[in-house]
Amino acid sequence: MSEVEKAQTASAGGDTIFGKITRGEIPCKFIHEDDKCVAFHDLSPQAPIHFLVIPRKPLSQLSKAEDGDKEMLGHLLLVAKQVAKELGLEKGFRLVVNDGAEGAQSVYHLHIHVMGGRQMGWPPG
Repeated sequence: MSEVEKAQTASAGGDTIFGKITRGEIPCKFIHEDDKCVAFHDLSPQAPIHFLVIPRKPLSQLSKAEDGDKEMLGHLLLVAKQVAKELGLEKGFRLVVNDGAEGAQSVYHLHIHVMGGRQMGWPPG
């Protein structure tokens, strides 16, 4: 099943695999971990380097973020930048946040895809 097909059947609400990962219920080798977020390599990479940055707070979608989430959202971007640098993405990288069915979101726990290590095309989708 493609990511687009998964997104059409996914729904918000309830626990997710990312929630279980952030709580340590599913083992995962983190490449970054702090009190606000974790980062780890994507299991289905779409680029030579592809990792996810996920908040510990169970926020289902970026479009559901509130004013009180500003610090956490900024932190996610700074962690993405830091880990990208640590992984050698000096020539650049792409950030992707899928939101909702038409945005191809298949897991309803906010996550940032960070991809690099090759020339990215435009438009992306």
